[in-house]
Amino acid sequence: MKVLVIGNGGREHALCWKLKNDSKKPEIFCAPGNAGTAALGTNLDLVATDVEGITEWARAHRPDLTVIGPEAPLCVGMADALEAEGFRVFGPRRAAAELEGSKEFAKEIMKAAGVPTSAYAVFTDAEKACEYVRERGAPIVIKADGLAAGKGVTVAETVEQAEEAINDALGGAFGDAGSRVVIEDFLVGEEASILALIDGEHVVMLASSQDHKRAFDGDLGPNTGGMGAYSPAPIATDAVLEKVRTEVYDRTLAELKKRGITYTGVLYAGLMIDNGQPSVVEFNCRFGDPETQAVLSRWEGDIIPALEACVDGTLSEDLISWTAEPSVCIVMAAAGYPGDYPKGDEISGLAEAAEHAVVFHAGTALKDGKVVTAGGRVLGVTALGTDLREAVANAYTAVEKISWKGAFYRKDIAHRELKRS
Repeated sequence: MKVLVIGNGGREHALCWKLKNDSKKPEIFCAPGNAGTAALGTNLDLVATDVEGITEWARAHRPDLTVIGPEAPLCVGMADALEAEGFRVFGPRRAAAELEGSKEFAKEIMKAAGVPTSAYAVFTDAEKACEYVRERGAPIVIKADGLAAGKGVTVAETVEQAEEAINDALGGAFGDAGSRVVIEDFLVGEEASILALIDGEHVVMLASSQDHKRAFDGDLGPNTGGMGAYSPAPIATDAVLEKVRTEVYDRTLAELKKRGITYTGVLYAGLMIDNGQPSVVEFNCRFGDPETQAVLSRWEGDIIPALEACVDGTLSEDLISWTAEPSVCIVMAAAGYPGDYPKGDEISGLAEAAEHAVVFHAGTALKDGKVVTAGGRVLGVTALGTDLREAVANAYTAVEKISWKGAFYRKDIAHRELKRS
C-alpha cells in the first residue's frame, strides 16, 4: 500500500509516524517532508500547494491514499483535484475548507447554525474598524480574514493594540489574507482543542487536548502556532464534550449541508470553555499542530482503517481507541520565533532524546547528512507517562538532551492542570 502525506511540519511527521506503525505497513511518501519524514519514507521535491505537480506525481505513482496535512493545499483545492482524478483523499474539498480559509465565512456559518461563539464584525476600512473597537473596548480580538500561517490573530489587551493590529492587517502585513479583518469579542475561559473525524455523515471526536499559544512562560508574549500541548484536557469533561458534539459539530455540518457542502476529513474546533459551556474560537480544517503530536501518541492500534472510513462513509467509534496514559508535547523553537529566525543551525542530541520521548520534526532539513533547523517551530518532543506529571517530566528530560544555537521552549507546558492536580 502507498500513502502520500502532503506537508512538511510536525503534524505531518506525526502522521507519517502513525501510518508507518500501522499493521498494513504502507510505503510512505511525503511532499515535501522534513528530516523526520525522510527517516520514515521518501520525501518528494514538491511544494505542498503545487496542485499540478502533486497530481502529476499521483498519476505516475498511484497512491492508495493521500492525507493532506496543512490548510493551504486544502484551500487551493488539492483534494478536489486529486479526487477528480479518481484518487482516495483524506481531507475536505475547497468549499468545505473555507471554514478555515475565511474567518468571516466560518463566523457566518456559526451564526446561521446557532453554534456558540463570540459576537463579531467584519471590516475592510481601517477607520471604521477602529471606531468599532473604540465602541466595544478591550480586550478584543483582531483576525486577518484569510490564511496567515497562524500569525494573523492579535488578542489586543488595549484599544491602542487593537488599532495597531487593524492598521497592520489592512495595511498589507498579511497580503491578501488581511484585506478584511474580523473583530471578535474576547471570550473568557480556558482553551481546549477537539479534533473530530467526519465522513460526511458521522462524527467521531478524538481525544481532547490543550494547546499553549503564547510564546513564553506564564502565557506571555505574542501568539504563535503553538508552543506545546497535552492530552487529554480534563477541562473538556464528558458533559462539555456532549455539548461540543450537539452544539458545534452537528449544527455546523447541518448548516453546511443546507448550502450543498459535504464535509469529509478532520475538523478541529478550537474552544473556550467557561463554566462548562464551550464556545468556538476558530475552526481548522486539518489536524492541529502541536495537538496532533500529543493526540496521535495516545491512539492505540491502526490509523488507516479510520482514515479510509472517512473516505468511504463508514466511520464508526469502534475504529479508534485510546491509551489511558496522558501525553505531552513540548515545542522547541528557533531564536526570534514567531518573528524572524535563523536557519541552518545543526541540531545535536536527537538520538539521546529519543530514549525518553518521540521527537517529531517540524522545521528541520538534512544538510550534508546532518539535521539542521529550517523553520520557526523546529521540534515537537512528545512523551507519555503514567500520569500527567510523569509525562511532563519525561518530555522535558528529552528536551534537555537537545540543543542548537538559540533554541528556546516554554518550561510550563500543562501548568494549569498541574496546579489543579
